[in-house]
Amino acid sequence: MTNELDYLKRRAGQGKLSRREFLGKTSALGVSAAAAGTMFATAVHAEGPKKGGDFKIGSVGGESTNSLDPAAAASQVPYHNNYQWGDTLVGVDGSGAVTNILAESIESSADAKTWMFNIRKDVEFHNGKTLTAEDVVKTMERHSNEDSKSGALGIMKGIESMKAEGDVFSVTLKDANADLPYLMADYHLMIQPNGGMDAPDTGVGTGPYKMEVNEPGVRHVYSKFDGYWGSDAHFDSVEIIAINDSTARTAALQSGQVHAVNRVEPKVAGLLDRAPNINVMSTAGPGHYVFIMHADTAPFDNNELRLALKHAINREEMVDKILRGYGSVGNDMPINAAYPLFDTGIEQRAFDLAKAAEHYKASGHDGSPIILRVADGAFPGAVDAAALFQQTAAAAGIPLEIKREPNDGYWSEVWNKQPFCASYWGGRPVQDQMYSTAYLSTADWNDTRFKNAEFDALLIQARAELDGDKRKALYSQMGTMVRDEGGLICPMFNDFVEGVSTSVAGWNGNPNGDLMGGQMTRQCWFA
Repeated sequence: MTNELDYLKRRAGQGKLSRREFLGKTSALGVSAAAAGTMFATAVHAEGPKKGGDFKIGSVGGESTNSLDPAAAASQVPYHNNYQWGDTLVGVDGSGAVTNILAESIESSADAKTWMFNIRKDVEFHNGKTLTAEDVVKTMERHSNEDSKSGALGIMKGIESMKAEGDVFSVTLKDANADLPYLMADYHLMIQPNGGMDAPDTGVGTGPYKMEVNEPGVRHVYSKFDGYWGSDAHFDSVEIIAINDSTARTAALQSGQVHAVNRVEPKVAGLLDRAPNINVMSTAGPGHYVFIMHADTAPFDNNELRLALKHAINREEMVDKILRGYGSVGNDMPINAAYPLFDTGIEQRAFDLAKAAEHYKASGHDGSPIILRVADGAFPGAVDAAALFQQTAAAAGIPLEIKREPNDGYWSEVWNKQPFCASYWGGRPVQDQMYSTAYLSTADWNDTRFKNAEFDALLIQARAELDGDKRKALYSQMGTMVRDEGGLICPMFNDFVEGVSTSVAGWNGNPNGDLMGGQMTRQCWFA
């Protein structure tokens, strides 16, 4: 058996066996799927990355309104654009550990209120300028500015002061925060020359690939940057093609037009995985598919109505019919077991038509249609999920009406603007970052308009609490508040389900986002 395994591992490392073929052959030898998966990853990486080739991604979330300003990134194509041309100070790997990127090392004061990031020397921007700690300060100042409308604005609120001294960027916080490095890994915080103060949307950064073609809603083409400081990123070029239609995306992968696609529809994942030369990869994590209500806008400013809608959704049915098992049931808060301080003792909200009808009656709603806006691109199966929701709500006497919106412009004209719509969140590595980004009263991306002074105070208190058990209890209290008082309807947490050509090596699942947490074009290569 040992000789047979060695042969299979050698073939996998040479790119002559796909992951699916490897798992099938090792299973016949009595090797478990988990062990075989580890063997495959080890074999592929042992062979070493190969340089060259033009890599193409087919991605949902591309719109004509997209910008290269990292502050404005709100859907997948801008998210992946950021990781081609830009770098953050630090990152978060698939195990949840902070990794150094533009920061060579990190130090903090004993009370976790002051943090120092030692910036790499001799790092070059695409425009020829050398990176300095002052560029980092300017970047953080821009994302701290209310006018920037940055998706990272919420997590910047706790900063009291910042400064650059030589190669050191230092941050002093208003209150202690043991998770500060995780916040600096936010994908909006790409370091730009002069912080992007002069031209935030040019796509100039320190990343491995340099912008060549920028056609929002169509495609974005990058070439390998000769002056790149890192040793990862193995392709000669990267092209990100906006393909919002799931059927077209799958067809592009099957025909070889692209090498990887995100957001594979769960209903076709099994069939696609059986296709020649394609592997379907599934990674569980903190991502969640949701319906969001503006809690400060009628009729959703009535918590009885919000509770009625929350009880009227059949979560198990959605996980079964929409996710086809590629995910888990949600509980009307953005946190699940992917977070290290998750409280499993919080009561799961049940599908209960009697309670839904009771809360609806108590709300005093006038019976007029409640408009839920949705688009195919909101999340895979969003339109079907809305239809299921409409049916169960009707059974409770709640008049839910579905308004289908076009994909183009959905993230700029519907999400965070209309009072009730379908949406998704990729989640964040730690609870503080998720809550600071989307539930802090002052966060620009508070898309449910949840504004609660007690919640804000608990969030600040949790940041400063270094005792894990006490911190967990605070987060539990906050999660319960969001579940019972907020505008979030979270029926399900999704796996990241993606299709990848068997010609691609180096894949490792990363729960921090789709396509390996945005790192696929850096960490993969052609076998």
